[in-house]
Amino acid sequence: MPKISPELLSVLRCPVTGSALTQEGEELVSTATGENGEKLRYAIEDGIPLLLRPELLAAANTAQSDQHDGPAAATPESASPETAGPETPAVPTA
Repeated sequence: MPKISPELLSVLRCPVTGSALTQEGEELVSTATGENGEKLRYAIEDGIPLLLRPELLAAANTAQSDQHDGPAAATPESASPETAGPETPAVPTA
């Protein structure tokens, strides 16, 4: 379990309550309670605190899985002149 440095913990704040955070295992926990009377918890993944409001984290996870399930991105060979980027110059047609 990676430990968040005391220096980093001293500047991190709960995005909902604005309170300080403490580390409990694989989570950061707000020192103040949220609207429901419970302390808010934020996951730490690969040593990175995920400081998103719970409803935003759920939306971000949904968007990320949708992105992986969506159609493949256009390759330079399939790009039309209207969507060509700087790596694929558009060739005018006559």
